[in-house]
Amino acid sequence: MTAAAKETMGFQTEAKKLLHLMIHSLYSNREIFLRELISNASDAIDKHRFAAVKDAALAEGVGEYRIRVSIDGDNNTVTIDDNGIGMSRDEVIENLGTIAKSGTSAFLEQLSGDDRKDSQLIGQFGVGFYSSFIVADRVEVITRRAGSAVDDATRWESAGEAEFDIEPSQRAEPGTTIILHLKEDAKEFANDWRVRSVIKKYSDHIAVPVMMPKAANDEDKSADDEPEWEAINEAKALWTRSRSDVSDEEYKGFYQHISHDMEAPLTWSHNRVEGKLEYTSLLYVPAKAPFDLWNREGARGLKLYVQRTFIMDDAEQFLPLYLRFIKGVLDSNDLPLNVSREILQQNASVDSMKSALTKRVLDMLQKMANNEPEQYQAFWSVFGQVLKEGPAEDFTNREKIAKLLRFATTHTDAPEQTVSLDQVIERMSDDQDTLWYVTGETHATAKNSPHLEVFRKKGIEVLLLSDRVDEWLMSHLMEYEGKSFKDVARGDLSLDADNEEEKQALEQAKKDAEPLIERISAVLGDTVAEVRPTMRLTESPACLVVGEHEMGNQMRRILEAAGQEVPDSKPILEINPTHPLIQRLDKEPDEARFADLASVIMDQATLAEGSPLEDPASYVAKLNKLLLELSGD
Repeated sequence: MTAAAKETMGFQTEAKKLLHLMIHSLYSNREIFLRELISNASDAIDKHRFAAVKDAALAEGVGEYRIRVSIDGDNNTVTIDDNGIGMSRDEVIENLGTIAKSGTSAFLEQLSGDDRKDSQLIGQFGVGFYSSFIVADRVEVITRRAGSAVDDATRWESAGEAEFDIEPSQRAEPGTTIILHLKEDAKEFANDWRVRSVIKKYSDHIAVPVMMPKAANDEDKSADDEPEWEAINEAKALWTRSRSDVSDEEYKGFYQHISHDMEAPLTWSHNRVEGKLEYTSLLYVPAKAPFDLWNREGARGLKLYVQRTFIMDDAEQFLPLYLRFIKGVLDSNDLPLNVSREILQQNASVDSMKSALTKRVLDMLQKMANNEPEQYQAFWSVFGQVLKEGPAEDFTNREKIAKLLRFATTHTDAPEQTVSLDQVIERMSDDQDTLWYVTGETHATAKNSPHLEVFRKKGIEVLLLSDRVDEWLMSHLMEYEGKSFKDVARGDLSLDADNEEEKQALEQAKKDAEPLIERISAVLGDTVAEVRPTMRLTESPACLVVGEHEMGNQMRRILEAAGQEVPDSKPILEINPTHPLIQRLDKEPDEARFADLASVIMDQATLAEGSPLEDPASYVAKLNKLLLELSGD
């Protein structure tokens, strides 16, 4: 190999920033670098095993899969070696010269200066390899892609600054060797016992032997002798073991391995299915949301194995989109080893497994809600809005999802979503067959909606909805336990507790208010669909109502913000004839002042529901004018 074959290349700009941050920052959990590198090596072996199934030639000369970790106290190095898939020169540049690819910006934005939080983000953003620079001031990588020649290997080296060196190399077998030249303050990781304890702590569950040289007992043994290697980890796929044989700590450790999440999961479910379909699943509910939770096109899904052979990392076909936060492993005996995404999408067994796994996740969440309500509340605060997408996507399990939903209600008026639909139904009167809700841009807007006045007077509990997804949710939820859902601000209001006397009073109010309604209608013109007296209000002068089959204001605003066209819709103005302001309006002889006052009442009703005014300046001018006139100045 000649010196001319060596090239020096620059890191991607964002990668430079990230490397600088890692090198010059201290993290509370520096040992995670070893977990990340061993996990990467395990993934490389999984990929080689799968590739060898399709191309047997790739398996020649590989032998038993293993990961070797060795230390050199004299030279202050740690070496991680695997016989996995390896990388070509182009793959080295792509994978090691560009950090986290499209996720780098998001990663940098998330860094806070908090040691624990920042260290947790390392694996989450796909930058596990670069955790090397937490403990190393120079890193060497020698790698050879499976199927390539011995002299077709590549050597990569960097001190983690602005550049890296890359040159041809040789390697006897496919795979990757990573040599970490430790910093002075990281010499603890050149200690055999320290490294062994880290491997046991984080990598005991990995289904590949993680090996270290045995301690030499023979003082006369030559330093040139080949070391005797011993496995440090259990080296058995955790999901293949009996549940009774796996400790909680092992389950948590495995979760951290597959998710790169330092926090323990909230709960998990380990299950083996036998019969028509045979598969094993290990599903986890995380404690925190991934950075790309709201990217519906992002990578998601389970790690898929077929007969313990790795297939793919993000098998998204086995869980619906509203459960995209679930992590775990699926190992099936009923899928072909050459399975691909295209085949998966059309495989009948996949549909059956998806249905079963979805129900298992929902049952797992329900069990947590029943037995550990505080823990479930923690889950809801993180993933509740995602779960609200469920009824629109999964009609079959709509009732199960509805049981898991939590809401803020007028029972307490608190902003926290802690109330289940079952609790609301328990507090309902026997003759009530409707679950009422109100939507608003914020909790305060919903809580203070004038539409709630008559409900508060009658003691009827109303769901307070302020999440952007809420109106979409309600349009698909339809009913629960025989109770229909209805928006308090939509269509004609008919309360179950209405008596004949109240209905007659409304009819009389309509008759008495006809002249006033005609005057207001003439002023407002085509800005409203209708003006009518109301049963909804007890304290406010007026409110806006959406037609029975019209799109709600919340949904309208969401679609408009997304740049979509929405059909024209005019609100209904309902007035409270008993309110002093409406009575003052009725007695106003000056038509110009009447017009200003009617417009102000309309604008106030618009503001009360949380909608913006088309002409705020005109509203302010009319209000100021009326205030001056009424004050006598």
